Amino acid sequence: MSQSSADLFQSTAARLRKRRRPGEQLIELLIRLTGLMAIVVLLGVFGILLQQGLPALFATSPWDFLTGNSWLPFSEPPVLGIRQFFVSTLWVTAVSTVLAVPVGVGCAVYLAEVAPRRVTDVVKPLVELLSGFPSVIMGFIGLLLLSPWVQNTLGFNTGLTGFTAGIMLAMMSLPVIVSVSEDALRAVPNEFRQASYGLGATKWETIWNVCLPSALSGVSAAIMLGVGRAIGETMTVLMVAGGALAVPDSPFDPMMPMTAAVASGIGNAVVNGPVYKALFAIGLVLFMLTMLVNFIAAKVMDAQKRKFARS
Repeated sequence: MSQSSADLFQSTAARLRKRRRPGEQLIELLIRLTGLMAIVVLLGVFGILLQQGLPALFATSPWDFLTGNSWLPFSEPPVLGIRQFFVSTLWVTAVSTVLAVPVGVGCAVYLAEVAPRRVTDVVKPLVELLSGFPSVIMGFIGLLLLSPWVQNTLGFNTGLTGFTAGIMLAMMSLPVIVSVSEDALRAVPNEFRQASYGLGATKWETIWNVCLPSALSGVSAAIMLGVGRAIGETMTVLMVAGGALAVPDSPFDPMMPMTAAVASGIGNAVVNGPVYKALFAIGLVLFMLTMLVNFIAAKVMDAQKRKFARS
């Protein structure tokens, strides 16, 4: 494009911006206000967690709070260690991720690349219907059906373990992973597939080497949303994880993740008391853990974008 053509294009764009209709200006203003509101709400939540939770972090020390094995908030002085809650959250999230990611991405590949359109139109709404199930209903299903099965099949003393909670969270994460991954795969231009077939690749080679890498940012976002759902879920893990206060050595032990600890303890906590502050501190740690997951996912997506930009 010559310099005169570029100047003409810029002047035309400037005139079009000046001639925007009032409705367009209103929509743009609403979009900016919505984005600003989301930032304000996020900062407000973080500020409340800091205000309420920091006193508990420094009642002993941040290191003792994070690594201590004892949770005795009613003793004098209170002993506030959340290592067992933190480790339990990691175990449950790990089990959920290991189970949900391969199944969810595989289902998305089948729906987007293999299944006939009429099958996709039936199966995808059914999978997404799982996301509408209340978490307490999923907890009842895990308590009445999955927990006895785990106990009898694996020969445990109880079926209320982190493994059971991880299976239920995997089921709850599947709709998000399947739906977002399937949309990302369908967004891959069909010309990419045709070019791969033209070079002699098979359908599965095209899926593995072309479709999945091209949709990796969307698939990574789907996995991130699924992991976030697993970390933040409350009622299901409260009902089926076992509620033990000991540090779990494996996912097959009863345990109490951080969300369950907050949900079970907040009803008996005196407002502005040491237990109340400690539960807010657990929420602050949970918030930071979620932010860390989002940060890692963003770095992975940025690295993938730079990789394809160089190729």
